[in-house]
Amino acid sequence: MTAHDAKQGLPDRDLLFRLLRQLDRSSEASQRSLAAALDVSLGRLNALLRQATEAGFVSVGNRSGPDKRQRFAYALTSRGAAEMLRLTDDFLARKFAEYDALHAELTGTRSGLDPLKHRTRLVQNNLAPIPELYVSYESAQKLKVEAADLVSWDLSPRQICDLELLMNGGFNPLKGFLSEEDYNSVVDTMRLADGTLWPMPITLDVSQDFADSIEPGQDIALRDQEGVILATMTITDRWTPNKSHEAEKVFGADDSAHPAVNYLHNTAGPVYLGGPITGIQQPVHYDFRARRDTPNELRAFFRKLGWRKVVAFQTRNPLHRAHQELTFRAAKEAQANLLIHPIVGMTKPGDVDHFTRVRCYEAVLDKYPQSTTTMSLLNLAMRMAGPREAVWHGLIRKNHGCTHFIVGRDHAGPGKNSAGEDFYGPYDAQDLFREHQDEIGIEMVDFKHMVYVQERAQYEPMDEIEDKDNVTILNISGTELRRRLQEGLEIPEWFSFPEVVKELRRTRPPRAKQGFTVFFTGFSGSGKSTIANALMVKLMEMGGRPVTLLDGDIVRKNLSSELGFSKEHRDLNIRRIGYVASEITKNGGIAICAPIAPYAATRRAVREDVENFGAFVEIHVATSIEECERRDRKGLYKLAREGKIKEFTGISDPYDVPENPELRVETENVDVDNCAHQVVLKLEQMGLIAG
Repeated sequence: MTAHDAKQGLPDRDLLFRLLRQLDRSSEASQRSLAAALDVSLGRLNALLRQATEAGFVSVGNRSGPDKRQRFAYALTSRGAAEMLRLTDDFLARKFAEYDALHAELTGTRSGLDPLKHRTRLVQNNLAPIPELYVSYESAQKLKVEAADLVSWDLSPRQICDLELLMNGGFNPLKGFLSEEDYNSVVDTMRLADGTLWPMPITLDVSQDFADSIEPGQDIALRDQEGVILATMTITDRWTPNKSHEAEKVFGADDSAHPAVNYLHNTAGPVYLGGPITGIQQPVHYDFRARRDTPNELRAFFRKLGWRKVVAFQTRNPLHRAHQELTFRAAKEAQANLLIHPIVGMTKPGDVDHFTRVRCYEAVLDKYPQSTTTMSLLNLAMRMAGPREAVWHGLIRKNHGCTHFIVGRDHAGPGKNSAGEDFYGPYDAQDLFREHQDEIGIEMVDFKHMVYVQERAQYEPMDEIEDKDNVTILNISGTELRRRLQEGLEIPEWFSFPEVVKELRRTRPPRAKQGFTVFFTGFSGSGKSTIANALMVKLMEMGGRPVTLLDGDIVRKNLSSELGFSKEHRDLNIRRIGYVASEITKNGGIAICAPIAPYAATRRAVREDVENFGAFVEIHVATSIEECERRDRKGLYKLAREGKIKEFTGISDPYDVPENPELRVETENVDVDNCAHQVVLKLEQMGLIAG
């Protein structure tokens, strides 16, 4: 028993462990059967139950029935479930140490296996089960009832992805969202506080209001966006992180051009919570259910088929012929079976949606030998963190039973930074993975740059072609592929499979047939609405697609009448406009938006929402504040100068001038028709309307 346990008046830790485990397995058992299972007297059992109840590990309820000797029902609480997991680790570590000492006494040498801090290290191969954070079905049903009285936090899509992998063992050895100590250690050293390799901070970010309503030591319910409970969490830590420091250390730069840094500053809550998780049920996925496997389900599959070596291929893009050749070679080089393990959680904004990608994967899967290849979907929220992400992906694949992992050139790279340069070097991820390969417990297979050699009609690694000057080397970049899809041009069969091209064309028709959004931004009185109206008429004259105008004043009247003009309300108004525009774009229409939209971060969020479905064209109406004030048809600037209108853009509230809009329009001494015509020409140039 530890000093802390003694202070709390808790029973011997082994006895407490056995009690909690017994209640988890058979919560309806009578006191007599509980006492028999624990091999203690009824009096001792009552004392144990009283102590465990006072510590918050067990709840007591009334049992209906005629037998008064069984009038109480005992159930594991969420805190008790978390304590049971902690005690399991402690129990296994001590027993393992005892075994090691006995081995040394009998043989004169140690077993060669160290006592463990985490029971997960007991797993010595890729086939043995790993621990999950779920309680039994019976305990889960009771916890659902108990959780009705707990404060609830509705998880964001990214938090749901994280929670699922925490609960099913994908983030093993984590037992919950990181504590402040673990968070600081991970950010600075890529390790948990106990020294275990873990490169990515997994934290529960919440709003300031929610953080103020709870205290460390409190249990909360974690629910999905429909209010369905998934888990409970015991809050051990609450802190306000230094997000700029996190960005610098984890992503290499505090640059909002990085999607994860932008998320960190503009989407994630300001306060982090840490603490152990008690899993009740996994999130429900209605799509591709037969393709979604937990780590233990994959391990059982490998065990059943006798797959001792498994090489995982990580992808968030459709597979083409070069990828097939690459994976063939990787499996052959490692003498392993192949797991195609695509990400279907959150990837980079603008990526092809996962429904289309999975259909493409399934079309390609038929090209592989069925006896050597399988595919499973991974519901991971990527951070695009380059080298750190590669190590993280390796640990996750190790948990899923893989022995080898393909690490690509610029693995999980987010693209260009604000200076137009790559965030990471092309081989930084491979270098960092190689440095930690032994500790990860999974072997890296280098991603080779595959090109098509026309004379030999086959794909070959670029660096292995010795007669480069005498053969024709063909390759199509991702940018070129997107251009061909947008313009409806031919995609040669040597590059991709007809089935894949067919799926991509279904989802991404030529640009002139897609929906898109034109988003005007500028000061009040700059001419946004006037130009937007003129553009709407011109596009309606052309015909072919429905056109909807979402003018700032019209939206304020019909969609956001209850909102004021604080920054929070302005952001909410623009996000509403963006949501409607994205729905119009998704369904093949044209949305024309004309709000002031003063904040760059909010405009970027709207762009990301829209670009999931079609093009986003930002038009900066660059009329000067002096000219807007001179026009002042509504008298708003006069009232703002007099202090009668608070938080007025350009006077008492800032305006973030767009840095790289698709088009910048000057309206001073230029008529409206000319301005609208400039926009039409831009849309033609981008291929959004036929010339």
